[in-house]
Amino acid sequence: MMTRDDVLSVLALLRDADTDVVIAGGWGVDALLGEETRPHRDLDLLHVGEQERTVVAALVAAGYTETLDQRPVRFVLSRPAGAEIDLHPLDVAPDGSAVQASFDPAEPFHYPAACFVTGTIGTTTVRCISAEQQFLFHQGYEPAERDVADMRRLGEKFGIDTRL
Repeated sequence: MMTRDDVLSVLALLRDADTDVVIAGGWGVDALLGEETRPHRDLDLLHVGEQERTVVAALVAAGYTETLDQRPVRFVLSRPAGAEIDLHPLDVAPDGSAVQASFDPAEPFHYPAACFVTGTIGTTTVRCISAEQQFLFHQGYEPAERDVADMRRLGEKFGIDTRL
């Protein structure tokens, strides 16, 4: 499991390594909501592709090892105790927007600059993706119960239609 303390430790480690990361997935939802709503198996992080070596080196020095490689779309680093980080490389444009490769090369994931916002984990302000962007990424697959619950919570807080 990826606890709040794990998340904050990883973010501090990567900040100290002078890398630029943004939280997505379940922890991103909780950051937007400002509260931990459920246990989390992993931490989804978007990172600047050019910083990948630095990101990986910092995490390896902290005891993580690569356990899945699906580059250029994503890769996973894990610790023996079970904490898992799902990393998603971004190609960031000068205007602050970004693109992430997908498993269908003709349809990459697009991140408008405005989707990069802040939320809170505990009392710490963190970078995350917006509720609208979270909803976009929960399209196109059969959602798990936790995904439906996450989207419902975002819809209630932000007044957007997030029905999957």
